[in-house]
Amino acid sequence: MRSPKIVAPGFALLAALGLLATGCSGGGTSTSPSEAATSAVAAPDASSSTAAPERGNADLVIWATQGAATSLKPFAEKFGADNGISVEVQGIVGELRAQYITATNSGKGPDVILTAADGLGNLIQNAAIEPLNLSPETKSKFVDVTVESVTYNGQIYGVPQAVDNVALIRNTQLVPELPATFEDLVTTGLELKNQGKVTEALSLPVGQNGDSYHLQPLFTSAGGYLFGQNADGSYNQDDLGLDKPESIAAMTKIQEFAKAGVLKTSISGDNSIALFADGKAPFLVSGGWALEDLKKSGVKYAVSPVPGIGGKPSQPFVGTQTFYVSSKAKNKTFAEEFVTNFMVNNPDVAKSLSKTDGRAPALLAAFNDLAASDPVLKGFGDSAAQGQPSPTFPAMAVAWDPFSKAEAAIIGGADPASTLKAAADTIRQQIKAAG
Repeated sequence: MRSPKIVAPGFALLAALGLLATGCSGGGTSTSPSEAATSAVAAPDASSSTAAPERGNADLVIWATQGAATSLKPFAEKFGADNGISVEVQGIVGELRAQYITATNSGKGPDVILTAADGLGNLIQNAAIEPLNLSPETKSKFVDVTVESVTYNGQIYGVPQAVDNVALIRNTQLVPELPATFEDLVTTGLELKNQGKVTEALSLPVGQNGDSYHLQPLFTSAGGYLFGQNADGSYNQDDLGLDKPESIAAMTKIQEFAKAGVLKTSISGDNSIALFADGKAPFLVSGGWALEDLKKSGVKYAVSPVPGIGGKPSQPFVGTQTFYVSSKAKNKTFAEEFVTNFMVNNPDVAKSLSKTDGRAPALLAAFNDLAASDPVLKGFGDSAAQGQPSPTFPAMAVAWDPFSKAEAAIIGGADPASTLKAAADTIRQQIKAAG
């Protein structure tokens, strides 16, 4: 399981810039590699811990993080054997996408990469990936939001592999039954606090500078939105919703929970998981990166979608681990066959990857199979299924910071309308300046 040190606004900003190697975990309970994936993968250049390996002479070369590469290797070798070609899976240390863009521009890149979709716009700007044609039947095999995640300006650029998102993690000893609404959750949390059983009603990272990634489920369930979405699920950067009446109403509602002591800037990515793991909060909003610490703590917990305000569905941002075909692939035909056919029709690949990194598969056949016996993974996957794709267009890089800081200010007591208007004005100005 990956480190929980990723603080959401920073994560989202880095992802929008295309500088983060992987997204956050999407859930699951196993951190051990699959027994079927024990073969060694190509090692990076020993002279540098972040140097990308040389492409080599294989007919098809695939780049992924080291853990994913280990899981992929036996399946990739089978694909090679079935097609009479040599295949090499190389494990990359450090910032995979940054190394990939550099290698691709110099003609030394791989044919296929597996990385987070958050940097899709950056990859397209750098002309580093190839558009793909997925039939309606193929698209129907994936969780809908993941197909939206790999769609840019109406064109699909990748094949979804797994999801990253937050969900509600509940202490089942303190709260045996899941609250139906966020209001019910607040009531339960405050009652437990008043009884002296916990010190916080809810552990949701806000921090001094805000954390719009973790607050998104509440913001959306209350009717707010950052950018409007087109019919295909992609975002319309000309439709900024922060200063619209529905977003102002949403943050006004959220401020009420802050006044009740449920949302606090003193709770951040640095202490939110520990508060729950130590039994000081009955609820935690977090992702799969929290599970390693929770398992060590021994706390009994369950995972589910965050109950929405007024019972309306909450929509977390959903990142998608994605297979892309390089625009400069040496063997585009085999690369596309591997990504759009072999990966889609072999659920065991997605299941092996899930067992390695704990993420919920985007492929429905794989997810349904694993979820039947893994309620934690199911909880994160169910949360993702009702979420929104994490924005991928480059302009998002200038939106996260003002958005998050505005939310923190409102939670701290600032006027919602004027604060959101100022943030929206800043974002529009910066988007315009960026061209």
